[in-house]
Amino acid sequence: MKSRLALCLLGAWLLGSLMLFVVAPTNFHLIDQLLADSTNARFRELSQQLGSGTVRELLRYLASELNRVFFLRWNVAQVLIGGLALWGCWGANEQRARWPALAALVLVLVLLGVLTPWITSVGRSLDFVPREPAPPQLARFQLLHVLYTGLDLFKVVLVALATYRLLREARVARAPTH
Repeated sequence: MKSRLALCLLGAWLLGSLMLFVVAPTNFHLIDQLLADSTNARFRELSQQLGSGTVRELLRYLASELNRVFFLRWNVAQVLIGGLALWGCWGANEQRARWPALAALVLVLVLLGVLTPWITSVGRSLDFVPREPAPPQLARFQLLHVLYTGLDLFKVVLVALATYRLLREARVARAPTH
Protein backbone atom coordinates (compact mmCIF):
# COMPACT_ATOMS: atom_id res chain seq x y z
CA MET A 1 0.00 0.00 0.00
CA LYS A 2 2.85 2.41 0.84
CA SER A 3 4.46 1.83 -2.53
CA ARG A 4 1.17 2.64 -4.32
CA LEU A 5 0.92 5.86 -2.35
CA ALA A 6 4.53 6.64 -3.21
CA LEU A 7 3.82 6.04 -6.91
CA CYS A 8 0.82 8.37 -6.83
CA LEU A 9 2.83 11.05 -5.06
CA LEU A 10 5.80 10.67 -7.41
CA GLY A 11 3.39 11.01 -10.36
CA ALA A 12 1.89 14.16 -8.85
CA TRP A 13 5.39 15.50 -8.24
CA LEU A 14 6.37 14.91 -11.87
CA LEU A 15 3.14 16.37 -13.23
CA GLY A 16 3.32 19.48 -11.06
CA SER A 17 6.92 20.12 -12.09
CA LEU A 18 6.15 19.65 -15.77
CA MET A 19 3.15 21.96 -15.50
CA LEU A 20 5.29 24.76 -14.07
CA PHE A 21 7.78 24.28 -16.92
CA VAL A 22 4.88 25.22 -19.21
CA VAL A 23 3.06 27.82 -17.09
CA ALA A 24 6.00 30.09 -16.22
CA PRO A 25 7.13 30.93 -19.76
CA THR A 26 3.53 31.00 -21.01
CA ASN A 27 2.77 33.85 -18.60
CA PHE A 28 5.34 36.00 -20.42
CA HIS A 29 4.61 34.87 -23.99
CA LEU A 30 0.91 35.53 -23.56
CA ILE A 31 1.58 39.22 -22.87
CA ASP A 32 3.02 39.85 -26.32
CA GLN A 33 0.29 37.72 -27.91
CA LEU A 34 -2.43 39.78 -26.20
CA LEU A 35 -0.81 43.06 -27.17
CA ALA A 36 -0.54 41.95 -30.78
CA ASP A 37 -3.72 39.96 -31.31
CA SER A 38 -6.31 40.57 -28.58
CA THR A 39 -9.84 40.91 -29.91
CA ASN A 40 -11.07 42.42 -26.64
CA ALA A 41 -12.04 45.98 -27.57
CA ARG A 42 -11.67 47.38 -24.05
CA PHE A 43 -8.20 45.86 -23.65
CA ARG A 44 -7.11 47.35 -26.98
CA GLU A 45 -8.57 50.73 -26.01
CA LEU A 46 -6.77 50.76 -22.65
CA SER A 47 -3.55 49.61 -24.31
CA GLN A 48 -3.75 52.51 -26.73
CA GLN A 49 -4.53 54.99 -23.94
CA LEU A 50 -1.67 53.86 -21.72
CA GLY A 51 0.68 52.95 -24.53
CA SER A 52 1.62 49.39 -25.39
CA GLY A 53 5.05 49.79 -23.76
CA THR A 54 3.51 50.75 -20.42
CA VAL A 55 0.88 48.02 -20.62
CA ARG A 56 3.58 45.46 -21.51
CA GLU A 57 5.71 46.55 -18.55
CA LEU A 58 2.75 46.31 -16.15
CA LEU A 59 1.71 42.91 -17.45
CA ARG A 60 5.28 41.60 -17.30
CA TYR A 61 5.45 42.73 -13.69
CA LEU A 62 2.21 40.86 -12.99
CA ALA A 63 3.54 37.75 -14.74
CA SER A 64 6.75 37.98 -12.71
CA GLU A 65 4.84 38.20 -9.44
CA LEU A 66 2.56 35.33 -10.43
CA ASN A 67 5.56 33.15 -11.29
CA ARG A 68 7.24 34.03 -7.98
CA VAL A 69 4.12 32.99 -6.08
CA PHE A 70 3.67 29.83 -8.17
CA PHE A 71 7.27 28.69 -7.64
CA LEU A 72 7.29 29.47 -3.92
CA ARG A 73 4.01 27.64 -3.32
CA TRP A 74 5.01 24.75 -5.56
CA ASN A 75 8.30 24.37 -3.71
CA VAL A 76 6.47 24.24 -0.38
CA ALA A 77 4.05 21.67 -1.84
CA GLN A 78 7.00 19.66 -3.18
CA VAL A 79 8.48 19.40 0.31
CA LEU A 80 5.22 17.84 1.50
CA ILE A 81 4.74 15.63 -1.57
CA GLY A 82 8.39 14.60 -1.62
CA GLY A 83 8.45 13.87 2.10
CA LEU A 84 5.37 11.66 1.84
CA ALA A 85 6.71 9.96 -1.31
CA LEU A 86 9.99 9.26 0.47
CA TRP A 87 8.10 7.79 3.42
CA GLY A 88 6.20 5.60 0.95
CA CYS A 89 9.48 4.44 -0.59
CA TRP A 90 10.76 3.37 2.81
CA GLY A 91 9.17 -0.08 2.56
CA ALA A 92 11.23 -3.24 2.48
CA ASN A 93 11.21 -3.61 -1.32
CA GLU A 94 11.68 0.03 -2.30
CA GLN A 95 15.35 0.52 -1.40
CA ARG A 96 16.51 1.55 -4.88
CA ALA A 97 13.75 4.17 -5.18
CA ARG A 98 14.66 5.81 -1.86
CA TRP A 99 17.90 7.46 -2.89
CA PRO A 100 16.73 9.35 -5.96
CA ALA A 101 13.60 10.43 -4.06
CA LEU A 102 15.75 11.62 -1.14
CA ALA A 103 18.13 13.47 -3.49
CA ALA A 104 15.16 15.14 -5.24
CA LEU A 105 13.76 16.24 -1.88
CA VAL A 106 17.14 17.69 -0.87
CA LEU A 107 17.25 19.61 -4.16
CA VAL A 108 13.79 21.03 -3.48
CA LEU A 109 14.95 22.17 -0.03
CA VAL A 110 17.90 23.94 -1.67
CA LEU A 111 15.58 25.51 -4.25
CA LEU A 112 13.16 26.63 -1.55
CA GLY A 113 15.63 27.75 1.08
CA VAL A 114 18.41 29.26 -1.04
CA LEU A 115 17.64 29.84 -4.71
CA THR A 116 14.01 30.96 -4.48
CA PRO A 117 14.78 33.84 -2.08
CA TRP A 118 17.84 34.89 -4.14
CA ILE A 119 16.10 34.81 -7.50
CA THR A 120 13.05 36.57 -6.05
CA SER A 121 15.17 39.33 -4.55
CA VAL A 122 17.25 39.88 -7.66
CA GLY A 123 14.18 39.62 -9.89
CA ARG A 124 12.31 42.25 -7.92
CA SER A 125 15.31 44.57 -8.13
CA LEU A 126 14.92 44.36 -11.92
CA ASP A 127 11.20 45.19 -12.00
CA PHE A 128 10.58 48.45 -13.89
CA VAL A 129 14.32 48.91 -14.57
CA PRO A 130 15.16 49.80 -18.18
CA ARG A 131 16.96 47.03 -20.07
CA GLU A 132 18.99 49.43 -22.25
CA PRO A 133 21.71 49.46 -21.17
CA ALA A 134 21.50 46.12 -19.40
CA PRO A 135 21.47 46.62 -15.62
CA PRO A 136 24.36 44.92 -13.78
CA GLN A 137 22.04 42.66 -11.73
CA LEU A 138 20.57 41.17 -14.95
CA ALA A 139 23.60 38.90 -15.40
CA ARG A 140 23.19 37.64 -11.83
CA PHE A 141 19.48 37.01 -12.40
CA GLN A 142 20.21 35.06 -15.58
CA LEU A 143 22.83 32.95 -13.78
CA LEU A 144 20.41 32.21 -10.93
CA HIS A 145 17.67 31.39 -13.43
CA VAL A 146 19.90 28.92 -15.31
CA LEU A 147 21.04 27.35 -12.02
CA TYR A 148 17.47 27.08 -10.73
CA THR A 149 16.23 25.58 -14.01
CA GLY A 150 19.12 23.13 -14.17
CA LEU A 151 18.58 21.92 -10.62
CA ASP A 152 14.84 21.68 -11.21
CA LEU A 153 15.39 19.60 -14.35
CA PHE A 154 17.80 17.35 -12.45
CA LYS A 155 15.14 16.98 -9.73
CA VAL A 156 12.62 15.86 -12.37
CA VAL A 157 15.11 13.24 -13.62
CA LEU A 158 15.57 11.99 -10.05
CA VAL A 159 11.81 11.79 -9.44
CA ALA A 160 11.37 9.95 -12.75
CA LEU A 161 14.17 7.55 -11.76
CA ALA A 162 12.55 6.90 -8.38
CA THR A 163 9.23 6.28 -10.14
CA TYR A 164 10.83 3.88 -12.62
CA ARG A 165 12.62 1.97 -9.87
CA LEU A 166 9.49 1.74 -7.75
CA LEU A 167 7.48 0.44 -10.72
CA ARG A 168 10.21 -2.05 -11.58
CA GLU A 169 10.43 -3.33 -8.01
CA ALA A 170 6.64 -3.69 -7.88
CA ARG A 171 6.71 -5.79 -11.06
CA VAL A 172 9.50 -7.98 -9.71
CA ALA A 173 7.61 -8.47 -6.44
CA ARG A 174 4.45 -9.52 -8.37
CA ALA A 175 6.27 -11.81 -10.79
CA PRO A 176 5.46 -15.49 -10.31
CA THR A 177 8.29 -17.53 -8.85
CA HIS A 178 8.85 -21.00 -10.23
